[in-house]
Amino acid sequence: MQKTPEQWLEEAPQPQKKGVFKLFFGYAPGVGKTYSMLSEAIRRQSRGEDVVIGVVESHGRAATRELAGRLETVPRKKLDYKGTIFEEMDVDAILARRPQVVLVDELAHTNIDGSKHRKRYEDVFELLDNQIDVLSTMNVQHLESVTPLVHKITGIVVRETVPDWVLKRVDEIVLADLTPEALQTRMRRGDIYPKDRADRALGNFFRPSNLIALREIALRHVAQVVDRSLEPYIQSEMDPNRELQVRERIAVGISSNPAAQYLVARAARMAQAANGDLFVVYVDIGADEDDPERKRSLQANFQFAENLGAQVAKLKGKDVASAMAEFVREKHITQVIFGHSAPGGWRRYLFLTAVHRFLRDAPAVDVHIVKQQV
Repeated sequence: MQKTPEQWLEEAPQPQKKGVFKLFFGYAPGVGKTYSMLSEAIRRQSRGEDVVIGVVESHGRAATRELAGRLETVPRKKLDYKGTIFEEMDVDAILARRPQVVLVDELAHTNIDGSKHRKRYEDVFELLDNQIDVLSTMNVQHLESVTPLVHKITGIVVRETVPDWVLKRVDEIVLADLTPEALQTRMRRGDIYPKDRADRALGNFFRPSNLIALREIALRHVAQVVDRSLEPYIQSEMDPNRELQVRERIAVGISSNPAAQYLVARAARMAQAANGDLFVVYVDIGADEDDPERKRSLQANFQFAENLGAQVAKLKGKDVASAMAEFVREKHITQVIFGHSAPGGWRRYLFLTAVHRFLRDAPAVDVHIVKQQV
């Protein structure tokens, strides 16, 4: 008997649903990440959700211990390493318990040898893959790309890190924030470390200049995650004629001309100053296909752009103006940079004509004309 469409749909493999990953993000110890995570967990438990603690570190803080005591804790796994017993989160025990939500503190933690996974964020991914929601915590200095800057600012080498791509797996992010002044007050009261350690900490990592710089870095990374979460709504739900762009997205058009690297560097500085995204766009209209020297120069321009952190887009089109206009529309670009090297005559006329066509076809966007050496 022939199957109905409904029967085919019922028998088709369904996409695997994953748990929701929520991260409480901070810029320094003591800003309230773990406390905020526990507070949300208790609220969710009061609404009837099945919540357990996989691992929470109180660091001797009474308020954190009190909140953690109100939730069920899955016993940790004991591991013998070089004659010393260590305790790590027991992923298999959590999977066997199958809660709706699990709390996993200190995402950047490196597990002891003999653990199921090397890093705690890998434990988190296994829980998410098994449809368990995860609440976790992390400070910005543990983000891999930030550690060199943190060392430069604070003089401290951060050894436990999380790759930047992990943040792209985060579904929700919460900034646990205090002003540097309030954080220092907490330190002096002994709320973060014992009072005998407070003075030393205030003179080192917790100096005002360090805290201000780290807080700014954390705010920027949270803004990036929030902006990524906005993108699907821009793509799927919004009127294409309505503008809702929070983060600057800068595109620069290049050719095989070596002078294009000046444009890319200029655009990179603008993107960095605006904390925006940079796109380097090349439109292939067939002009460089048969010239080996142009091909080499173009490849060098691409490599230069990638070294500066740009996303390189290689388009094909009949003309540069229309291809660029379509790219600007699709990627919600906010600023476009064109290089102008033609001193006059018919080359200048062609350049201005191309810019005019772009302005006619593109959505509302800021356009910068940068004069460059030939």
